[in-house]
Amino acid sequence: MFHPLRVREIERLADDAVAVTFAVPPELRTTFRHTPGQHIALRRTVDGQEIRRTYSICTPATDEPVLRVGIRLVESGAFSTYALKELAVGDTVEVMAPAGRFTLAPRPGHFVGIVGGSGITPVLSIAGTLLAQQPDARFCLLRSDRTAASTMFLEEVADLKDRYPERFQIVQSLSREEQQAGLPSGRLDEARLRSLLPALLKIDAIDGWYLCGPHGLVQGAERALRALGVPRTHIHEEIFHIDNGAPTAPAAAAPAHSTVTATLDGRSGTWPVHDGESLLDAVLRNRADAPYACKGGVCGTCRAFLVSGEIRMDRNFALESDEVDAGYVLACQSHPVTEQVELDFDR
Repeated sequence: MFHPLRVREIERLADDAVAVTFAVPPELRTTFRHTPGQHIALRRTVDGQEIRRTYSICTPATDEPVLRVGIRLVESGAFSTYALKELAVGDTVEVMAPAGRFTLAPRPGHFVGIVGGSGITPVLSIAGTLLAQQPDARFCLLRSDRTAASTMFLEEVADLKDRYPERFQIVQSLSREEQQAGLPSGRLDEARLRSLLPALLKIDAIDGWYLCGPHGLVQGAERALRALGVPRTHIHEEIFHIDNGAPTAPAAAAPAHSTVTATLDGRSGTWPVHDGESLLDAVLRNRADAPYACKGGVCGTCRAFLVSGEIRMDRNFALESDEVDAGYVLACQSHPVTEQVELDFDR
């Protein structure tokens, strides 16, 4: 469900990025209270076409929610272009309640974030909440950006370092310019992380790794961590920016005629699935309130439980392996393999 929220503040973070803060009325404070690391979906309609995009909340989680997101301009991006060039204080935007499982409930321990570009956004909320609420917690942030001028949330990260000098560590890498201090220029790729991380941290003493950014950075960081002996259960990932390339799963023969039964908000229905159509699109033709945001297998908003039948997911960049093993699928990426498929969006 979307709620109209007024834009309270727009702050320029870089030439191609802004932070947008929404005013949350008292009656919606519980609805918009977030877990650190979650995102919100924003919606607007242009020439009769609905556009939805998800953006991570960058502020710490508190009882009085401050709903602030970072938006970076994407080439030909329908929503990011609007946000940077047209959106103004006082405008109203339709906003969905916070969602997502790239989260860290504050607890004692030592945690690490490896981020690239706008991937700093959810990790900033995670680190800020953790350090404020857990005096026995530590956080190390490794971030990769193109240039100093393109780096988002510089002041916020510096403020964390000032407030928690003994518990917050920051390592900055720039890929397109040299720094006066710190790491030499270059990307935080797999080879570099495999040599850097053991010199920087005691790998087996880290309680959780949070990887966020472009697909290449996240996958390279995961391979580096696995090569260093980090259990998969300690690695948490969120992909920002994924191209529209080939599916990650092999194709399977689709039945000539198939139906999907879906339960949503306690009501069920059964509908045909058209040739080549995803299960989400089949449901949306009949239930416009079916949850989704990116339709790219990244945000996880359309997560549903597979009650019966078999499906093929084209790609999955949102669900953890234990969620897939438990029977959850991304409806936007799922196609029927059996003639009858049943999904439950309420579980």
